Amino acid sequence: MQDHIVVLTGAGISAESGLSTFRDNGGLWEQHSVYDVATPEAFARNQELVLRFYNDRRRQLESAQPNQAHRLLAELEQCYRVTVITQNVDDLHERGGASNVIHLHGELTKARSSRYPELVYDIGYRDINPGDACQRGAQLRPHIVWFGEEVPMLEKAAEIVRTADHLLIVGTSLQVYPAAGLVYEVDRDVPITVIDPGEPASVSRARVIRKGAVEGVADWVNSLG
Repeated sequence: MQDHIVVLTGAGISAESGLSTFRDNGGLWEQHSVYDVATPEAFARNQELVLRFYNDRRRQLESAQPNQAHRLLAELEQCYRVTVITQNVDDLHERGGASNVIHLHGELTKARSSRYPELVYDIGYRDINPGDACQRGAQLRPHIVWFGEEVPMLEKAAEIVRTADHLLIVGTSLQVYPAAGLVYEVDRDVPITVIDPGEPASVSRARVIRKGAVEGVADWVNSLG
């Protein structure tokens, strides 16, 4: 049976494709308050602003391209069972060739009903505008997990991490919960590698590669032999 590589990715891998991150210096949260664009209350208060913010993110995503880290992780599927669990809302893993991706925080290329959350639509890179409605007449919203909302894919992600033979963490500071708690679901004897050029939260027994995603993933893949 093939070893199961579980990869947990964050904004750092997308940053190397030119996408703005939220938490770094100059990131999106310095330009926009989370309370203005990423909460259900913000959407209720100023729907137009919130929709415009995510429309801008979608346009930026359309022009971005997967980088070598995305492609290398996808190529691992030739020899291993690979599951990518990402905190990112972009589609760069999929466009890089990954076939098994779980999005913890939602997907920019989808919209969902603001009243009937089971109604989700693929919209690609199109805008969502005020007045755009689901089939039951409710306003559409970004298919994004906002602050204060439950993370519906979290338990499925935890179950997957428990089956890992290798856990690779790329481009995330491991400071955003509940997603950061996934690292504690891995079995005790499973090797953990963290790739991040900054100062990720301490993970006991983890090997740390202090490089960016592209260079660090290449090094790690080469170490697999």
